[in-house]
Amino acid sequence: MSIGEVLAQLRVEFPDTTISKLRFLESEGLVEPQRTPAGYRKYSWDDVARLRFVLTAQRDQYLPLRVIREQLAEADRDGLPGSERHRPSLVAVGPDGEVPGRELAAPVGESSETRLDRTELLSRSGLGERLLAELERMGLVVSQPPGWYDADALVIAQAVAGLAAYGLEPRHLRGYRTAADREVGLFAQLVAPLARQNDPAARARAAEVARELVGLSQRLHAALVRAGLRGTLGR
Repeated sequence: MSIGEVLAQLRVEFPDTTISKLRFLESEGLVEPQRTPAGYRKYSWDDVARLRFVLTAQRDQYLPLRVIREQLAEADRDGLPGSERHRPSLVAVGPDGEVPGRELAAPVGESSETRLDRTELLSRSGLGERLLAELERMGLVVSQPPGWYDADALVIAQAVAGLAAYGLEPRHLRGYRTAADREVGLFAQLVAPLARQNDPAARARAAEVARELVGLSQRLHAALVRAGLRGTLGR
């Protein structure tokens, strides 16, 4: 298959995937498609299985590429055939069965290109108009011109709706915005040098670094909250 055909295969399950992303994963040694005499990439079904493994491990487990590469290398050494060779390793889960970090990811099927109008956002999140207006006033939910909301806005709205069911109000969430802004400033210093380069591979690497940093931050936050509540729960 050509790289375009592979992209069409993967985008059904991983809508954020781009050609730059596939080229980046190749440059990182995670997949090695054959080349035609003219230099065009040709992917096998085994290559697609490897890519699906990588994208699944990133989306569901927030594994860094180094760990994914090690898992693939170990499976290759074991000589496992077909899909068994590219099945992601199991990871530890929380006491309620959640995968750390996954509960904060964008909903399955959502992508950075998701566009919802205000009515759709209210319907899918369960928020009321008054609460959404308050979140926008505080800067927790931001619309994009001319009034569309993306997948992250939906995740935020759904999370706030869930917290509101327990009695938490927007004023209780100001600290989240402050903490997020601090992390944005910190992480931006790490990814900006790559993002400013004209090389598509460098920009893809910047997006990958940002994804890994966000995943690690979510896991750290969740672990700190669980540890802090342990005394209250008597565990």
